[in-house]
Amino acid sequence: MFDKSVSTSIAKGAGPSRNPERTQERILNAAFAEFAGKGFAGARVDAIARQAGINKRMLYHYFGNKSALFREVLRRKMAQRKAWGDATPNDPADSLPYWFDLAVCDVDWIRLLEWEALQFAEKRLIDEDRRREAVAGAVNRIRVRQKSGHVTAKFNPKQVLLAMTALTWFPVAFPQLTRLITGQSFSGSAFQSAHKQFLRQFASAFQAAKTQVSPRANGHSKNLPRSRK
Repeated sequence: MFDKSVSTSIAKGAGPSRNPERTQERILNAAFAEFAGKGFAGARVDAIARQAGINKRMLYHYFGNKSALFREVLRRKMAQRKAWGDATPNDPADSLPYWFDLAVCDVDWIRLLEWEALQFAEKRLIDEDRRREAVAGAVNRIRVRQKSGHVTAKFNPKQVLLAMTALTWFPVAFPQLTRLITGQSFSGSAFQSAHKQFLRQFASAFQAAKTQVSPRANGHSKNLPRSRK
């Protein structure tokens, strides 16, 4: 999903209508890159169609308009991230480094959300109801871990999710502040290793009393998507 390696060229003599699913996938890949690079307001349907190797009429045929295309990009991406969320380790000492690895590997998603924050601020978001459902699912996964004794129950699960997101996404969302504060780039191996070690140690704030901070040094990156720095 959203693999930039997918070719945007069309074989000579073979129109995109010959393979609708592949054409739609090319459109979604191109749209995701355009929205991440310029935000919803700045994204241009012309540029998306050109990158996908189709004409605008074909794009409108499949997705209707820019808002509908953005909605589909969000839904596809949320489904992908739900699968990653379902694979989150139970122990915060493992889950925090895991979430940080996900952020590093999914920079375009965070950039898309930053553009959205700038352009929509506190206005109603595109597909907000569906997105609230997705977030509610993430909160419920925290609640389940609280009930199972892996995460402390002394904090509201919504605040736990917000705090964990902030701790793991901030270096990627604000690379300039990360560099000013630490003197290092978030994309560098030295910073990533140090930040994951910090997260393992800081995880004690989220752990239930009976659990201990994991001594692991490598995190859970085995099945993570490839980095898009």
